[in-house]
Amino acid sequence: MTNTNTNQAELKATLNLQRKAAIAGGGAFDHAGRVTVERMANFDMGRTIFGALQGLPRKFMDEKLAKEPVWDQDAADEVEAAYAAGEEASPAPKIDQRLIDFMVDECDFSMEHADGTFLEHLVFCHDYAARYYPQHSPNVALLHSILGTATNTFAMEASKIPKLKELLTDFEAVQMEAFPSTLRLLYNNDFLDELEQNMHRLDSLKALHFHRVIDNEPLTISADDLWINLNFHLMHFVDFMPSANWSAQRADPLMQMFERLSAFLDRANKREAIVEVDFPAANGAPVREARTMFGRITGLLPASVTLKLAQKSIQEYSEMAGHDLSYSLDWA
Repeated sequence: MTNTNTNQAELKATLNLQRKAAIAGGGAFDHAGRVTVERMANFDMGRTIFGALQGLPRKFMDEKLAKEPVWDQDAADEVEAAYAAGEEASPAPKIDQRLIDFMVDECDFSMEHADGTFLEHLVFCHDYAARYYPQHSPNVALLHSILGTATNTFAMEASKIPKLKELLTDFEAVQMEAFPSTLRLLYNNDFLDELEQNMHRLDSLKALHFHRVIDNEPLTISADDLWINLNFHLMHFVDFMPSANWSAQRADPLMQMFERLSAFLDRANKREAIVEVDFPAANGAPVREARTMFGRITGLLPASVTLKLAQKSIQEYSEMAGHDLSYSLDWA
C-alpha cells in the first residue's frame, strides 16, 4: 500500500507490515508466532547502507538483514485494519513540498535499507514521530540521516547545508545536524556512562559539544535539545528491531543500545516520545525461523563481544570520514 501522505510528488514510499504494526501500536514489537522468518532470495548487502562493512561485522549484519517475515494471514489482516483505523483517526501530516523537492533534486537516497528503499525508512520515521512525538516537528525524523548514516553514506554534500537550512526552522536544523553525531556517541560507552554517573545533577547539564559527521565542524546543542534528540533516537531504533524472536537475538548491538537508551531516559525522567517496547529477559529458541550455522554460533556470543565489534566499526567509519568522535559535556 502506498503511503498516501507522500503521493503528492516523486517521494513515494510503501510501509511494510512491521512498520504498520509499529505505527498502529506505538512501539517495537516481537511478532514471534505471527510470522515465519525466511532467508531473502538473492540478498545483496552491497546495495544497502551497510555495504561497506568488512569482516565479522559484515557477517553479523548479513545474518540479521538477509531475512524477511512471511505473515500469517490473520495477523496481516489485523495489522492492516489497525493501521487503517489509526490513519483515519490521526493521519500523518503531509510532508512539506519544498523538502520533497530538495530530497528528490539535491539528494541521493538510492541505497537500500535491507527491507526496502531508504526513503521508506525515512517516511516511516516521519509518520511515527508525527503521531507519537507531536510536541516536535516530524521533519527531524524525516531528515535525521540526510547528513550521514552510521556507515558513511551521505545523501548530500556538505556544501548544500545552507540551502537545506533555508527550508527548516532553527530547531529542525539543530536536531538534523546533531543526529548523525549523537548516533555515533550512543555507540560510545563513555557518553551514556557519564550521563548515568551524573544522574543526580542532570538538571545542571548546560550543553553538549561534539563534531558534525559530514565535515567535522564543531557543534554545540543545549541540554534541552539533547533530551529531545535522544527521544528521536528512541523512535529511530524501532525500525531496526528484528521482526520476531528477539530472545534469540539479545546480543544484537542495536537492541542493546535501544534497551540502554530506553532505560536511561526512564531513569532520568526524560522520556517524552511514546515507544512501547518489551525487551526479553533471557535467551530463547527462535520460533518458525530457520537459522544458518553462523547464526546459531553468533547467537551464543556474549553481548559484550558483539557490542564491542559494533563500536570498533563506528570508530573506523569516523576515522575514514575524518570525523572526531570526541565530545564534552558542560555542567553548571
